[in-house]
Amino acid sequence: MDRRAIVRRHEPRFTRFDPFGALTVGNGRFAFTADVTGLQTLAEACEKEFPLCTTADWAWHTIPAPSGLDPEKFQYEDFDTYGRKVGYATRAEGQEELFRWLRENPHRFHLGRLAFAAGQPELRHPAPEEIRAVEQHLNLWEGLLTSRFEWRGRTVQVRTGCHPELDLLAVEIESGALADGSLVVVLRFPYGSPSVAMADWSVPDRHTTRVEQQWSGGLRLERVLDETRYHVVWRWEDRAEAQPAGPHEWVLRSRGPVLRFVLGFSPEAFPRRLPRVAEVWSAAARFWNRFWTEGGAVDFDGSTDPRAEELERRVVLSQYNTALHCAGRLPPAETGLLFNSWYGKFHLEMHWWHAVHFVVWNRSELFRRALPFYRRILPEARALARRQGYRGARWPKMVGPEGRDSPSAVGPLLIWQQPHPIYYAELCWRERPTRATLEEWREVVMETAEFMASFAHRDRGTGRYVLGPPLKTVSENTDPRLTRNPTFELTYWRWGLATAQAWRRRLGLAPDPRWEAVLQGLAPLPVADGLYLMQEGMTDTYTRWNWEHPALLGALGMLPGPGVDRETMRRSVRRVMEVWQWDRCWGWDFPLTAMAAARCGEPELAVEALLLPAAKNRYHPNGHNYQRPGLTAYLPGNGGLLAAVAMMTAGWTGAPPQSQPGFPKNGRWKVRGENLRPWL
Repeated sequence: MDRRAIVRRHEPRFTRFDPFGALTVGNGRFAFTADVTGLQTLAEACEKEFPLCTTADWAWHTIPAPSGLDPEKFQYEDFDTYGRKVGYATRAEGQEELFRWLRENPHRFHLGRLAFAAGQPELRHPAPEEIRAVEQHLNLWEGLLTSRFEWRGRTVQVRTGCHPELDLLAVEIESGALADGSLVVVLRFPYGSPSVAMADWSVPDRHTTRVEQQWSGGLRLERVLDETRYHVVWRWEDRAEAQPAGPHEWVLRSRGPVLRFVLGFSPEAFPRRLPRVAEVWSAAARFWNRFWTEGGAVDFDGSTDPRAEELERRVVLSQYNTALHCAGRLPPAETGLLFNSWYGKFHLEMHWWHAVHFVVWNRSELFRRALPFYRRILPEARALARRQGYRGARWPKMVGPEGRDSPSAVGPLLIWQQPHPIYYAELCWRERPTRATLEEWREVVMETAEFMASFAHRDRGTGRYVLGPPLKTVSENTDPRLTRNPTFELTYWRWGLATAQAWRRRLGLAPDPRWEAVLQGLAPLPVADGLYLMQEGMTDTYTRWNWEHPALLGALGMLPGPGVDRETMRRSVRRVMEVWQWDRCWGWDFPLTAMAAARCGEPELAVEALLLPAAKNRYHPNGHNYQRPGLTAYLPGNGGLLAAVAMMTAGWTGAPPQSQPGFPKNGRWKVRGENLRPWL
């Protein structure tokens, strides 16, 4: 397999300005998204469709609470839970300002805009129509963005890269327009904002930019936004001079036709010595070389199905984009480090879709970066369970780095994120079956299972343990007060408790009798007319509720299907493909369906689902998954695509003994995989 050729044939190349062609360099913890100039020159033209931001997983800001607003006085909404009142953070009425403030804070923010400007007679950013003769190329193999364009008849060439360990850009600019001062580089800082664009440029008096040190070849700044503080270092290698152009703006004027510099951001002061531009590029090239050569790979060369080329493009670009945006020290936001979605907070139920694929693509180290987060917020999860009268730890839904569940009419009632940490622990165990792994995950697994057993309620009429009400299913579209025994959640509870008992045995402990009682007594999966239902009693699943996530398919797709009848699921997959309203779904619903189809022995349907021509299954030229205005990138779609393709190529535990079991054997698909691991 020629891995370099696979990657190179899908490297983005642009010859005109397109907001959806914005490209990112980064390292999983830090990201810089650029337009066709290689910087963020055309940010105003991109802001409504694909904002250009500089971001980091440590960059969080909280707007001070208005006077008189006390988060400790938040009023919870009571839900009847089999005769017991349980409070959820779901009600905004009467506390709208507090509700909104808690949702919006903390939020991610834009660290600073780096852009070209006309240096004479006054500073002004070029407009898109002034940027001509564009030739832009992202070298995926080395992580280097090269941009060439003409401005006012002058050729400008820019190379932009990012250090793999430091939050540090390395830029080289070549142009005669630099030497005569007609083109300059501007660095500008905003106040933090929960908006999609992450920035508020209208309040310069609410933040400070202080010079820590300035010398002939560089500048060190300290930035303060309320309680948030970070450092910026800008060091150039060629003759240039930096001057302030406002309280939060600096202009760098070159004295020659070449300008090379590094620009770094950090919550702590930078070391005295920083790598030079060429050193940054070399370090990035080594990282991306290893990424592409040591991880998994899939080659569709030789396939005659007309969809194969586009699928391979999506696979290549999704690997790059998830490495940039889903491999930080915190679970990712749904837009990663591009711009804000849901204020930049992360949704823990989505962490699976963002990042589990790293394991089967032989890049476990990228997945493991964020896992300590669960141990860190365990006290918060315990406190949440305790406040609601449950044992163990209840994992939140929408959170920032502090781990506090954000109020929402939906989020606090979700439960399908609860077994996720057990799934992650099991992946770590299968990779490293050692005592150290068991001890690392012991508390998280035990406390997660304790909550799951505590949450299930024994129905006196049937003697079965049931889930809900109240709860919100994966689909989030039904009344939580009436929802009971959803298919996916029941299956995940069964798998999670059984796996937790296996962990007890590995630790030398006896099975927990309460967990076992729930496990053995869980209600059966709801079925009607030979098809699985979304939840118990929902006999109109395929006529009235056939929109949003077709989550019932995840019971034998995303999950290995304990308690699932394969033929019933096969019929359910076929019916979903026939009747679902795909224009009302989300980007990860397509790979979810493909995984179920593959496990059910329907490879033709698996490919069809993966590549359905639906609005939310569209992938931009830069490889990002479009959803809707305001959510023009969606990393769970990329991660889900990689999860499904790995499963379809490498198989799963119990898969048929054949190569590529999830792809059709019709002569039109030639698929080869390397370094891929089978799914659970």
